[in-house]
Amino acid sequence: MAAPELPSDWVKNWEKSGKQDFVQLCQNHTEKGNYDQSVKGIQTLLYELCLSAVQGRMKLDLTANVLSEVMDLREDMSSVLADVFCILDIETSSLEDKNKREHFIQLVGACLLIIPDSILKERLDPDTLESLGLIKQAHQFNQKIVKIKTKLFYKQQKFNLLREENEGYAKLITELGQDLSGNITSHHVLQNIQSLIGCFNLDPNRVLDVILEVYECRCEHDDFFLPLIQSYMCEPLTLCHILGFKFQFYQEPNEETPPALYHIAAALLHQSIIELEDLYAHLLPVDSAIIEEHKKDIAEAKQIARKLTMVVVPSDKSEDKEREKEKEEERSEKSPDNQKLGLLEALLRIGDWKHAQSVMDQMPAFYAASHKSIALALCQLIHLTIHPLYMRVGIPKGAKGHNFEPLKSPGVPGPAECFEDLRKDVFRMLGYLGPHMAHDPVLFAKLTRLGKAFMREYQGQASQEAKDKMEPLLSCFLSMADQVLLPSLSLMESNACMSEELWGLFKLFPYQYRYRLYGQWKNETYNGHPLLVKVKAQTVDRSKYIMKRLTKENVKPSGRQIGKLSHSNPTILFDYMLSQIQWYDNLITPVVDSLKYLTSLSYDVFTYCIIEALANPEKERMKHDDTTISSWLQSLASLCGAVFRKYPIELAGLLQYVTNQLKAGKSFDLLILKEVVQKMAGIEITDEMTSEQLEAMTGGEQLKAEGGYFGQIRNTKKSSQRLKDVLLEHELALPLCLLMAQQRNGVIFSEGGEKHLKLVGKLYDQCHDTLVQFGGFLASNLSTEDYIKRVPSIDVLCNQYHTPHDAAFYLSRPMYAHQILSKYDELKKAEKGSRQQPKVQKYVAACDMVMAPVHEAVLSLHPPRVWDDIRPQFYATFWSLTMYDLAVPHGAYEREVNKLKAQIKAMEENQEMPLNKKKKEKERCTALQEKLLEEERKQQEHVQRVHHRLKLEKDNWLLAKSTKNETITKFLQLCLFPRCIFSASDAVYCARFVELVHQQKTPNFCTLLCYDRVFSDIIYTVASCTENESRRYGRFLCCMLETVTRWHSDRAIYEKECGNYPGFLTIFRASGFDGGNKADQLDYENFRHVVHKWHYKLTKASVHCLETGEYTHIRNILIVLTKILPYYPKVLNLGQALECRVHKICQEEKEKRPDLYALAMGYSGQLKGRKQHMVPENEFHHKEFPVPSATSAGQQNGSNSAPTKPTTNASKNDDSTAEEPERSKDKPVKPVAKANSSAAKTPTSNGNGASNSIKANKEREDKDKSGKEKKEKKERATPGSTPEAKAESRKERPKEEKTPREGKEKMPKAERERSKLEEKGRSGAEQKEVSKEPTHENKRSTTPGSLKTPGQRSGSDESEREHKRRKMDPHSSPTLSSSSVKDSNTELKDNAVKHHINFSSVARSKSAERETLEKRDGEIIMDRSKEREKKEERERKERKRENIDRDLTLESKRGRKDENGTNSSKHSKSSSPSDSVPGEDREKRKRSKSASKEKGETPKPERNSTGGKKESRHDKEKSEKKEKRESSAGKEEKKHHKSEKHR
Repeated sequence: MAAPELPSDWVKNWEKSGKQDFVQLCQNHTEKGNYDQSVKGIQTLLYELCLSAVQGRMKLDLTANVLSEVMDLREDMSSVLADVFCILDIETSSLEDKNKREHFIQLVGACLLIIPDSILKERLDPDTLESLGLIKQAHQFNQKIVKIKTKLFYKQQKFNLLREENEGYAKLITELGQDLSGNITSHHVLQNIQSLIGCFNLDPNRVLDVILEVYECRCEHDDFFLPLIQSYMCEPLTLCHILGFKFQFYQEPNEETPPALYHIAAALLHQSIIELEDLYAHLLPVDSAIIEEHKKDIAEAKQIARKLTMVVVPSDKSEDKEREKEKEEERSEKSPDNQKLGLLEALLRIGDWKHAQSVMDQMPAFYAASHKSIALALCQLIHLTIHPLYMRVGIPKGAKGHNFEPLKSPGVPGPAECFEDLRKDVFRMLGYLGPHMAHDPVLFAKLTRLGKAFMREYQGQASQEAKDKMEPLLSCFLSMADQVLLPSLSLMESNACMSEELWGLFKLFPYQYRYRLYGQWKNETYNGHPLLVKVKAQTVDRSKYIMKRLTKENVKPSGRQIGKLSHSNPTILFDYMLSQIQWYDNLITPVVDSLKYLTSLSYDVFTYCIIEALANPEKERMKHDDTTISSWLQSLASLCGAVFRKYPIELAGLLQYVTNQLKAGKSFDLLILKEVVQKMAGIEITDEMTSEQLEAMTGGEQLKAEGGYFGQIRNTKKSSQRLKDVLLEHELALPLCLLMAQQRNGVIFSEGGEKHLKLVGKLYDQCHDTLVQFGGFLASNLSTEDYIKRVPSIDVLCNQYHTPHDAAFYLSRPMYAHQILSKYDELKKAEKGSRQQPKVQKYVAACDMVMAPVHEAVLSLHPPRVWDDIRPQFYATFWSLTMYDLAVPHGAYEREVNKLKAQIKAMEENQEMPLNKKKKEKERCTALQEKLLEEERKQQEHVQRVHHRLKLEKDNWLLAKSTKNETITKFLQLCLFPRCIFSASDAVYCARFVELVHQQKTPNFCTLLCYDRVFSDIIYTVASCTENESRRYGRFLCCMLETVTRWHSDRAIYEKECGNYPGFLTIFRASGFDGGNKADQLDYENFRHVVHKWHYKLTKASVHCLETGEYTHIRNILIVLTKILPYYPKVLNLGQALECRVHKICQEEKEKRPDLYALAMGYSGQLKGRKQHMVPENEFHHKEFPVPSATSAGQQNGSNSAPTKPTTNASKNDDSTAEEPERSKDKPVKPVAKANSSAAKTPTSNGNGASNSIKANKEREDKDKSGKEKKEKKERATPGSTPEAKAESRKERPKEEKTPREGKEKMPKAERERSKLEEKGRSGAEQKEVSKEPTHENKRSTTPGSLKTPGQRSGSDESEREHKRRKMDPHSSPTLSSSSVKDSNTELKDNAVKHHINFSSVARSKSAERETLEKRDGEIIMDRSKEREKKEERERKERKRENIDRDLTLESKRGRKDENGTNSSKHSKSSSPSDSVPGEDREKRKRSKSASKEKGETPKPERNSTGGKKESRHDKEKSEKKEKRESSAGKEEKKHHKSEKHR
């Protein structure tokens, strides 16, 4: 026993406190909640008390009294005390001390009154009982116990069995088989049965067996037999054994268990009369056999699937057939019934779901439901459960429905009255049913309709809390669709009705949920069920059969087969179809046409399959060369566009996929969006448009649809509306635009790090084109409210969303147009007036109201210094207008109208066309014709309003606070260049806008300088373009050249459009433009020189790009040259130069880069075709002009009294400025004077004047070859060194001799001296510059000069005009007269700037010093010349040995000989880039990198060194002596004049 809990002295203090402590401890243990601990504690206390009495430490009477007191604490206290006495009995009986035994006997005797005798007889030893007097003799008591046990456990009673005597059993059967329809109850029958057992001594177990047999025959009387069995039976295990014996009897191979026996067992289980665990052990087969059978079924299904996908050799086919026959024979031997499945079916039939679920849990998943009878029984139970709810919410209007009688037995699943009740049992039942609901399509439809009703209720909830409460139910319905509905549809035999019914539910789910379900269906569901594995293999096999035979001719029958197959297993079918399309893109058209028999669910699944194929991570999106997009992606994109246009399929998932790809920085899939928008909206984006298409794109929407695209995509109204609705519903319009705009740079800087440059360019073009296309779709399809609501302001787009400015304005431009038109309509409605003038004013007012916030918003886009030159109004106007606003394409409208008239005429002449169709077509063409004419009229009115608005705004566009060069630079940088490469229409727009600004006579806008900057150096712009941008840039240059060529073609056109315009001024005044003074205008001949210079610049840039060897440079320049071919080259020698280079490219790239070879060959062929339109240089512009009288020359309007100088050719190329654009980028343009031909230069690409050119030439003098310098000097001294030149000089001599005398008579002496000094000071620079001119370097005239031609004025007149100018224009730009007098000597220039003293005093004090410096400089130059001459001699010998590029040299010489026949003045080999090819190739190998920049600039001999008036050698020698004495004085005087002006 346990250790005592009583104190050690409790016996001694029994009277005082011991007794109370003992009783209190007993009470405490009694009150404990735990029964075992309470009994154990009381036993311990009683044992201690009794042991003290037995050992004699405590009196027996006191012990007996205490025990009698504690007997009332518990009901079983006597039994507990008897247990204690039993233990003490055993302990004392084995002791030798007899006193303790006697004390124990006395203690028990004292307690006989409180413990019953029967309990003591059970617990104590017979000897102890005999000592107590409870029994007489212990020996007799033991014998009696043995007899009773033997009788109870070992003696068998004999009963009357059925075969021994059958009368009792016959009466028993009669009693059980009587009619039970009356008042007969089971209790009454049971009494009779008991009487029969007693009367005939019947075996009770055999009687129970007879009762079960009768119940089996009358199983419909459950209400009678179940209470009878329950009342008769005493042991449930006995009943289980009897039932088990019955089931074992039917486990023979050819036996079949009767359904009634299953019913009896199920009913007994349902009433809990027997336990399932007891009966389950008697049923066959065992669970392990069931699992093995299931695995075998799966293996067989997979084997069948493999066979269907394998290519079988004919010899193997016969072997497989034999094996299949053997398996069929094995199956024909009927195996014993699966009694567990039979019991399960019976349980389901009576509605005992609890026990049925337990049985199914013992089997593999869906094994039980794979048997049709069980599946139908389970479906029937579900029918009964959902019937009330379905009749209330699910049944369609007008349908009656089928009435189900509910099960009356207790414990069946309760009927569902609301959706929440479905969670109790229905969803669990469906989980066990799985794909085998296919056996009951009615239940399939019912559950689908219940799901639709729930989704409508769920979506109708206004509060989020209510929706959150319904979330568990939504999850249950989704699980039902995943595990039951979709797999069941796969097992149905092409049930299109069920597919449409299921789509009614699925379309209420978000596409994210649907695609998740489709993904599970496609990738997981088919792998877990043997039946589905077979179905999948059969579907793949059938798909192959259909796709092999699908052609354009049999689309209809093949489409029906595809539709039939897609009703049940669309995921498998479409997966195979898409794999075929990715390999064979010619299947796209027949596949799209064959999809017209699909259900709505199949269309949605098709979209998912496309997205899954696009997102396949195992597919490479680039070809193996890493330069082009894979063909499978292009095929899928084409398929998307065709399918989504033709069929009403939801687009949200596909668009969201593209959006997510853009978010992830991947732009490959933009190809899909491009195709979808092109096919669905009819908006085609291509840079290969013809000029007619491009012209049509500048008109209205109707003209765009008719003439703007390659293929006229009709009937796009519905499809574009669907696309618009999806974008608005899912809020994808603006995110897609912003992501595409940002992704353009992402392609280059984030995505294109490791990609090939060619691929990066294609991705950039794809991203950009898709943005333009998508923006055009939004602009043409969204309403004004929708567009304005979604597109934020321009500053938010640029600053917050970091959208590039060109894209931001492209998105905002339609919004401005909508707002202006809306405001204009409001103003017209407010004041209705019929006159045109008020309407124009209202339009201008509407523009001001709409654009005023835009003017404020654009201020934040650029630094404040930008707005010093161009106003925000000009900036916003440029970016907000389109070609639709600038001009009406009358030609395009006329073409389309004529096409429609021709169609009408053709229809009238067609006699075979039915009259009804002919009438409809004629009505359509007539209506379209009227629409086009009305659209043209509206655009005409709109353009007039826009021009009026621009005319009012133009005076405030350009401030020109800095130089005019800065103004043009900012205009090019911020406006022209970004937009001209945005789209083909924008390229045309930029060229036309420049022309419009010129035509508007916009103040402070130098048209000439703008064109010069555009044409002068295009190398960097071309090199930085992508392929499509090159096309747009070429189109822009073509339009610019078109305008220039038109002006160049006719003097009358030039005088009309340029002669009196401020854009062709060679000087600006703050007081405005005074059109009456022609001296400040560039005359026609000088303009022709300038155009020739631009052509030369284009040629030089093109040659440079072609010779770099870089793929991008060559490709882009060939694209640009192809685009500008109608207007360039016009000069024969420039065309020959390009032809040589392009021919070289064709030879070099034929094997290396075929795409470049194709481009070069294409351009070469077109160039040869244009050769007949080229003209010699002397026809393009006059290379030599007679010097007119001073009276006919224009008067100079500058501030200085500059001397009259011979005029140089305006096309003279200052290569120093072209080579070093960065050094001279920010310097102002110096307009060129007519008379000062040696110093004056046409504005170069960076706007530098003559002073910068002279300085650069002076710095490069030390690098030139001294031998060539001597040749140049000799040829300058002898201008007629060639026969052609001599013949020409004889023709021109009479005029030339007369001209100098006339000039001298009318020129003041001081000016003549200064002119000579200036000419001498720059003679070295002239030698080099003249050699670099593209043509006519040596023929100069005084009449046509460069951009500005000052005449002879008196000093007083000029000083007076300069004084007025300084008063009116404190910020006037420096003119050529101030820049052209700069001296090339840097020391003299520094001295002139530092000291502002009188010209004459400086000349007297400094002349001696200057002469000394000049002598020293001359000696240094001579020494350097000798060194260079030796070096040049060595190089010449090496070149002779190498003999490189002989063929090209001969070809260029032949070109020059041909041209010399028409132009006898052409002598210099460097006069055109074509003549420098061999030299340049040699220079590449010989010279260093710094010297290679000047390889095409080697000075060549020139024919005339006088700069415009031909002097004899004698006159020149006399003048040179005089110039040496007066050079320093003349130069100082020039510096003095310049300082006076700045002062």
